[in-house]
Amino acid sequence: MAVTTNGAGEPADKRGTGRGRRRGDGEGGVLNVFSHGVLLLWALMVTMPLLWAVMSAFKTDKEIFTSPWSLPGGLHVDAWGRAWSEAHMGEYFLNSLIVVAGSLFGTMLLGSMAAYVLARFTFPGNRFVYFLFVGGMSFPVILALVPLFFVMKNLQLLNTYPGLILVYIAYSLPFTIFFLSGFFRTLPTSVAEAAMIDGASHTRTFFQVMLPMAKPGLISVGIFNFLGQWNQYLLPTVLNVGDDRMKLLPQGLVALAVSQGYKGDWSGLFAGLVMAMLPVLAAYIVFQRQVQAGLTAGALK
Repeated sequence: MAVTTNGAGEPADKRGTGRGRRRGDGEGGVLNVFSHGVLLLWALMVTMPLLWAVMSAFKTDKEIFTSPWSLPGGLHVDAWGRAWSEAHMGEYFLNSLIVVAGSLFGTMLLGSMAAYVLARFTFPGNRFVYFLFVGGMSFPVILALVPLFFVMKNLQLLNTYPGLILVYIAYSLPFTIFFLSGFFRTLPTSVAEAAMIDGASHTRTFFQVMLPMAKPGLISVGIFNFLGQWNQYLLPTVLNVGDDRMKLLPQGLVALAVSQGYKGDWSGLFAGLVMAMLPVLAAYIVFQRQVQAGLTAGALK
C-alpha cells in the first residue's frame, strides 16, 4: 500500500497530527499562563490587606495616617498591650477559646457518628433524616434568633458557656454531616467487615478503624467549622445580652472599632484584629496538607 510522504520522507498524516499537537500545546500554554495570572492576582488581593493590617499593628497612630503604605519605623508593641488589657481582648480571646473548643469537639463527635450511620447503614427513613440535615444548611439563622433567644432564656442558658456551645453545635452539624457522609461512603467496606469478623463491636469499629481512616475529611471539616465558629458574631450578640464579661472576640472587635470614634486608638484596633486572625492562620498553616487531601479524597473512590 502506498503511503504519501512529505519532502523529508515523513508520512503526511503524521505531519498533520504534529501540527495539531503543537497547536493544542500552544493553546494549553496560553490558558496555563492566563490561569496562573488570575491566581496570582487573587493571591495579591487576599494577602495585601492581611499584610497591611499586620504592618499597621506595629505602627503608631501618626504613622498610620501619614505613611499608611510604608513599613513601620520600629516595632511598636505597646498597641498590643493596650488591646490585650485596656480593650479586654485577652478576656474575649479566652471566652472564644473556651466556646469554640467545646463546640468544635461536640460538633466533630456527634457529626462524625451521625454521618457514619447515615452513610454505612441502611434503615427506614435513612434518606429522610439525611435530607433533613442537608435542609438545615439552607435555613437562615436569622429566622431562628427570636425563638432561639426565648428557648435559651427559659432554659436559663443565656450568658453562659454551655448555652453558646450547644447553639454552635446545632449550627454546625448540618454541614458536618453533609460533608462527612460523602467521605465515609468512599471508605472501603472490606476493612469494616474484617474488623467485625475479628469480633469488634460497631462502636470499636467506628472509633478504632473507620475514624482514623477518615482523618483527612475530619481535619478538613474541622477547619471549616473552626473558621465559622471563631468568626461567628450574630449568635453570641443575641445570646450574650447585658454581660460584657461573656463577650467573644468578634464582639470585642466591634466594640473596639466603635470606640475609635472617641479615642482614636487605631493601632490598638489593628493589633486586636491581628490577634483574632492569628489562631485561624496558624490552624490553616499547620493543617493545610490535610485540608487539601480531605477535599480531594472525598470525591474519589
